[in-house]
Amino acid sequence: METCSIARIIRLQDLAMYRHKLCSLVFRLLPQLQCFPPLKKFCRDEPVNLALTETKMAATLPELPKDILILIFAALEIPDLVRAGSVCSSWHSAYAELRSLGKYKQGQTPCLVYTSESDPDDVLSLYSLAEKRSYKLTLPQPPICSRYLIGSSHGWLVTVDERSEMHLLNPITCEQIALPSVTTIEHVKPIFDEHGDVCKYEMSWHTGTHRGHNPPSIFALAELRGRLYWKAFVFPDTSSGSYIVVLIHNPQCQLSFAKAGGDKWTWLPPDYLYDDCTYKDGILYTVNVKGEFHAFDLSGPVVTVKMVIRVPEHYDCDTRYIVQAPWGSLLLVYRIVGDHDLEPEPGASEYWNTKEIQIFEIDALWSEIKVIHCLRDHVLFLGHNLSLCLSADEYPALKANRSYFTDDNFLWTLGHKNSHRDMGILKLDDNSREELVSPQLWSNCPAPMWITPDPRKINAMGSMSQQL
Repeated sequence: METCSIARIIRLQDLAMYRHKLCSLVFRLLPQLQCFPPLKKFCRDEPVNLALTETKMAATLPELPKDILILIFAALEIPDLVRAGSVCSSWHSAYAELRSLGKYKQGQTPCLVYTSESDPDDVLSLYSLAEKRSYKLTLPQPPICSRYLIGSSHGWLVTVDERSEMHLLNPITCEQIALPSVTTIEHVKPIFDEHGDVCKYEMSWHTGTHRGHNPPSIFALAELRGRLYWKAFVFPDTSSGSYIVVLIHNPQCQLSFAKAGGDKWTWLPPDYLYDDCTYKDGILYTVNVKGEFHAFDLSGPVVTVKMVIRVPEHYDCDTRYIVQAPWGSLLLVYRIVGDHDLEPEPGASEYWNTKEIQIFEIDALWSEIKVIHCLRDHVLFLGHNLSLCLSADEYPALKANRSYFTDDNFLWTLGHKNSHRDMGILKLDDNSREELVSPQLWSNCPAPMWITPDPRKINAMGSMSQQL
């Protein structure tokens, strides 16, 4: 089943054309590898007939050492990598070893994942910004169109099925991992029928500081997920070489986390109203609607927490994001929305539209906050994904000084499932807006989100710590 989704990326009639394309790439990369001389010496200072040389190389490329093929394949985008692994047996062997050793390049261009009403229930589409085309991925049960998508991090989706249970799902490898039961979350209790099966859930409304005056609510199995979940993250755990999952959930956008192999969710009181988080060196950094940054130390047997800084509130801000910048700083990003001048979709009372992005940079000592009006050659990816800041120089398909965003408003995505999604590209210096792709490819539920494809299995996630 490992290749069930990958096979959908490959169109066999394209392989001959792709082989020539990859041969061209190999020809250009070979001089950069230490075991090969510079290009002029390699060509003996004679004029190069590029087409002829590539044609000659095409016949001998499968004989290249496997380690050289692995180095070349590690520089490919996911669709090209999968095609390379299907060219011949020796290339497939290099492709398989690259994945199994966890050596695959992590710097992939983010893609948009979405479902379409015209596709089968088990098909998820992946729109590649690098290739400006979509791929169909056939995924394991339960049907992807029946699930909620509540998070995306490091190539993994966090999904919620019709019993309100969560799974990690890698759409490239089809690997799927059940997360601890929803009934182990602090605010949820199961209700059993006469046969001893869970038939409903009871959800309480207390926080770490208030027990609340409202009695617990009773929800059907599928109904709970629309009331409980908001956003989830998968983070590499350097201490164990595995991963942790962090969940922002109701009531009042509180935090819980689970570690790999664990059988329950651990609640993180006392605060609430969290918008986003990131994780580094055993510390979970979070931001709430008051602009407070909290640091939870998850590395020891007892969780500790402290507030490290507070940024003044912005009352027009819809969502706040914490982003790890490539140059080492943390960024606080405000997403500001307003009413759109277009007519709302049928059945929707409002039409929300992102109109501005504001960015603050926080230094490593948590002592200085400054406003950034331009990201120059960097871009943001915001939404239900792990918030990202990437260099446009390293990702040629991306437009510099832009924010690529998908819809992640809690009430909008879950309360108006068939309504328009607030998605697009915002230029950061003047807040002008561009469309992601036209015409619209996706159905509105589950809401589309960004994913950074990764062909590795979960046991290789320890190596991802270098990215943080």
